[in-house]
Amino acid sequence: MDPSCLRHRLTDSERRTFEETGILQIENALSPDHLAELTQTTDRLHAQESAAGRAKPDAAMFYPNFVPVSPLYTNLVDYDRILPKVWGILGWNIYLYHAHLIVTPPSGQQRTDKTFGWHQDSGRVNFDMEETPRPRLSIKVAYFLSDTSEEGRGNFWVVPGSHRRDRIDVPDGKGQPEGAVPVLAKPGTAVFFDRRLWHAASPNWSDVTRKVLFYGYGYRWIRTKDDMTVHDLWPSSDPIRRQLLGHALNSNGHYSPTDEDVPLRGWLKEHSPQDVR
Repeated sequence: MDPSCLRHRLTDSERRTFEETGILQIENALSPDHLAELTQTTDRLHAQESAAGRAKPDAAMFYPNFVPVSPLYTNLVDYDRILPKVWGILGWNIYLYHAHLIVTPPSGQQRTDKTFGWHQDSGRVNFDMEETPRPRLSIKVAYFLSDTSEEGRGNFWVVPGSHRRDRIDVPDGKGQPEGAVPVLAKPGTAVFFDRRLWHAASPNWSDVTRKVLFYGYGYRWIRTKDDMTVHDLWPSSDPIRRQLLGHALNSNGHYSPTDEDVPLRGWLKEHSPQDVR
């Protein structure tokens, strides 16, 4: 990993924003050329799935385990403009435990005030953990390929600051929770959000197809959420990327890691010791 990535470390201002709101937007995280390549690859994948009957023209395509599909997707796992902010939030004992992309075509539906599907990520974690507020455990980074800078384009909605609350009052069928806002993101924006943040998808009432790549980073002792096949990428990956793709010398290495299990820790000790805790 090139030490020049350290100029993209989490700033004090970014840390405050994330801790206070549970969400952080980094505009222009992707260059125009990078954005165009990722969009073309995603369009091809969507066309392939549509031709096979696995994606419908008026419904969202949820595609897990997309990282092995293209080197362009794999290269975002340790993307130098974003990974330093990920370890700035979670630390060095991390890996990619979950990844999916979503393509949401225009629904053709009329706009309504129906309540969205509000939730916190991680399913049973939110019932099985006794601590209040529940622990962070993981974050997601969402790369927006399409323009969702206007409301109504299948926007991701959030209640800022709700990551510190185990429950929120959700309307019964009509309207959204108090404080709920759409995330307005330009193409090329990376959006970080805490898994505990109360959020929801919304219908795409526009004529713009929404395209987003989601990368979920968590601690290495968390099990994968998808049937991930990224282990096939280990032989061609450098040590830090292998860590992020879930490599360990043995199962105990996920709980009591050696230096070989977590090369990111060794790299940070050398290049950014303030990030080692």
